[in-house]
Amino acid sequence: MAGQPTAQRAESNERQPIAAEAFLRALADHGIDYFFANPGTDFPPIVEAYSRAKLSNAKVPTPLVIPHENLAVAMAHGAYAMTGRPQAVMLHVNVGTANAINNLINLNRDNIPLLLAAGRTPVTEKGKFGGRNRYIHWGQEMFDQAGMLREVVKWDYELRVPEQITDMVTRAYEIMMSSPRGPVYLSLPREPLAAPLPELPGPVKPRAVPAVPHPDPAQIATLAEWIAAAEKPLIITTASGAAAMAPLGRLAEKYALPVVTQRQRAVCLPSSHPMHMGYDPGSLLQEADLIVVMDADVPWIPNEQNPNANCRFATLGEDPAFRRYPMRSFPSDLAITSGTASALEALEQALTKHTVPESRLSARRTRAVEFNRKRNEQLAKASATPTGDKITPAYLSRMIGETVGQDAVIFNEYSMIQDHCPREKPDTFYGLSAAGGLGWGFGAALGAKLAAPDKLVVATLGDGAYMFSNPMVAHWVSDVHKLPILTIIFNNSRYGAVRGATLSMFRNGAAGEDDGRFMADLNPSPAFEAAVKAQGGHGERVEKAADLPAALARARDVVVKEKRQALLNVICPY
Repeated sequence: MAGQPTAQRAESNERQPIAAEAFLRALADHGIDYFFANPGTDFPPIVEAYSRAKLSNAKVPTPLVIPHENLAVAMAHGAYAMTGRPQAVMLHVNVGTANAINNLINLNRDNIPLLLAAGRTPVTEKGKFGGRNRYIHWGQEMFDQAGMLREVVKWDYELRVPEQITDMVTRAYEIMMSSPRGPVYLSLPREPLAAPLPELPGPVKPRAVPAVPHPDPAQIATLAEWIAAAEKPLIITTASGAAAMAPLGRLAEKYALPVVTQRQRAVCLPSSHPMHMGYDPGSLLQEADLIVVMDADVPWIPNEQNPNANCRFATLGEDPAFRRYPMRSFPSDLAITSGTASALEALEQALTKHTVPESRLSARRTRAVEFNRKRNEQLAKASATPTGDKITPAYLSRMIGETVGQDAVIFNEYSMIQDHCPREKPDTFYGLSAAGGLGWGFGAALGAKLAAPDKLVVATLGDGAYMFSNPMVAHWVSDVHKLPILTIIFNNSRYGAVRGATLSMFRNGAAGEDDGRFMADLNPSPAFEAAVKAQGGHGERVEKAADLPAALARARDVVVKEKRQALLNVICPY
């Protein structure tokens, strides 16, 4: 190109290794399967490194172009949920980083490890290979690019010299996988990323990650004493998850311990377990004389619910105090820092030293049976097949569970009601993080399908959440990367959370006079089913209850048998 300094171009016959090659190989050496990329002008070294990897058959993560950053981060979350291995996302400098922060906050609150990388505007203005050669390279520079997300990552670092690239990846992996896990951030200026290396380093051996903390035996002994002495104990958990599911189930059954999975974000206990008492502590909170809070950031809402004044409280988890929450005032008389599964296993052993009267256990079981009998009667009534045309959220939730089966993996962004969609197996349900950043569920479902292609993956979304998910991009990704999932929209033509919050404060105010619809109204609702059809998928609008079972079955079969994506736009006023 006339007038362009030779320092800006790599000669085609030069094949000296560059730092970007070492970067990709180091990612693969650390077990990272996928490289979700939303590229920009900072990506030429990455493009060159992947092109060289094709020629050399080097082991590198599988690259996927994802045309929106928020979607890329959500996909990495879904892939981790299926594999337990962290993934990598790379974005375009500061603007790409900014687009990703919403879902990055979700990952932070869910303790999900992610290696998030972004280019940095080239540092040099002239005379350096990789230096600035585009107009935007001045406008995109920031004094502190990582500053905008530093509060929601465990660690951040900027590459200074090419020789440290593998050490930087090793350090990032070590930190994001240490307890409690979480995302990290790397900024990669073009100059060091494109800089030559004398030779490519050999395979990188990951450093050992510090073990998840084990419980203090004295604290476990104390908790065992409290459980043995309690008349009406209660366990509240939100995200104890698959590893803790078996020991929690054994403890709950043997000692008749009621379990509430408050705002469950992963399957903590099979829905059919006799001591599973639903998803809201309700009246159990006022009765309990001992409450064990496990991996639950908000076990109840203090403005609406109050525990028994004479209750004792034990908290348990890798971070039982939730230190990254600026204000949190739930009581704790005993705080055990530990991985939940190992703590429950230790508690099992400690409880063998105590004898709990059978009469007390029998009374608890009797109360649980009666509690669940009444609860199930109410649930059956609420989710019964409607007599008219209107599709209720409860009925839709029940029909989803019956149609997709127990092996399907559901990613729920608010709308599906867990009470009406039983999940019996671990890793078959994931809910939106405590941060509530919309636009997560669709992408997480796509990432899960990528990592577990043989599973039926379902995204249940509100219409507002669907619009937040960059749906045209998501449907494009589903088609191009061959990731057929079933998307079900609970379409009430409004932001339900906004309306609910307004009515909780001003039901009797001026805002309540129009049922809290102002600033929550999403009418007229688009023809969402047309969006999936535009990308070669199956789409239907369902308005009548009588049409729902067949429509769900058709959509499921399209995904399972035809290997195409499907979407149901279910009109579901509530």
